[in-house]
Amino acid sequence: MDLDEVIRHILQTYRHIAVVGMSRDPRKAAYGVPAFLMQQGFVVYPVNPHADEVLGRRAYARLLDVPDPVEVVQIFRPSDQVLPFVEEAVRRAQTRGDVRAVWLQEGIVNEAARALAEGAGLLFVQDRCMLREWLRLQAVRVP
Repeated sequence: MDLDEVIRHILQTYRHIAVVGMSRDPRKAAYGVPAFLMQQGFVVYPVNPHADEVLGRRAYARLLDVPDPVEVVQIFRPSDQVLPFVEEAVRRAQTRGDVRAVWLQEGIVNEAARALAEGAGLLFVQDRCMLREWLRLQAVRVP
């Protein structure tokens, strides 16, 4: 699959997203993007060890703490901090069988994380905004 096909597949197939680094600050993309996704019907699980709740949803300290199925792990952390979260996503995919994709938000790039995720059979997107990609795909559908 080329990148557009991967993006389309993720956004059209999976509805349960764990957002690592989700913020309580409405001025940040790590708040606004998940808020938008929730408005589009996605189920969002905040992963933030410094919050009890974000956008009315219980926050979890770690990805492995989320009790419900997680299909996509969206990461809002600096590029050099991504690898441990991708390792956790791979571990969860291997033990629970629910994670299908890892998505690094726009401006976040980590090739070691890509190799790890893809080596584990997960779809991988980096340096792309999930909100912008959702809007772009919607615009493509307009006749």
